[in-house]
Amino acid sequence: MRRIVFAIMSTITVVVLLFSYHTSTSSVMVVGSPVVQRPVSPGPTSPGSTSPPLSSNKSGPGPATSKSSPATFTGNAADTRWGTVQVRITVQGGKITASEAVQYPQNNGRDAEINGFALPVLAQEVVQKQSASIDTVSGATVTSDGYLQSLQSAIDQAHL
Repeated sequence: MRRIVFAIMSTITVVVLLFSYHTSTSSVMVVGSPVVQRPVSPGPTSPGSTSPPLSSNKSGPGPATSKSSPATFTGNAADTRWGTVQVRITVQGGKITASEAVQYPQNNGRDAEINGFALPVLAQEVVQKQSASIDTVSGATVTSDGYLQSLQSAIDQAHL
């Protein structure tokens, strides 16, 4: 009799636990997950400054000089398993002052969650290291690889 009661109670416990488990595709996760759809570029800004124009996609014979205005370079789109990733860099004085993903996977709550933390980290690393030789973000390897491919394309356009 004890075994039967134990088996029934165990079964009930497992069923309750299964029904209370929230997956990443549940509506609670999508609605309750406030993520930034467009990551903030970690470039230096001062009060009253404006961001560089988004429509410019320049390529010239060499990097910008220190007295020139900021130039933006958009890398080629990199197709990944989860979607397309495309990066734009801002260059001034021969240095990368900002990096941002202009296109990235955002098809579901999980994409938004991953890219919400990964893209700002990648952008900050690019500005710090001034190259595409940065580490991938753990948990966002596919997006990181696409980011690095597009980033290298943008750096090549900027002749850095």
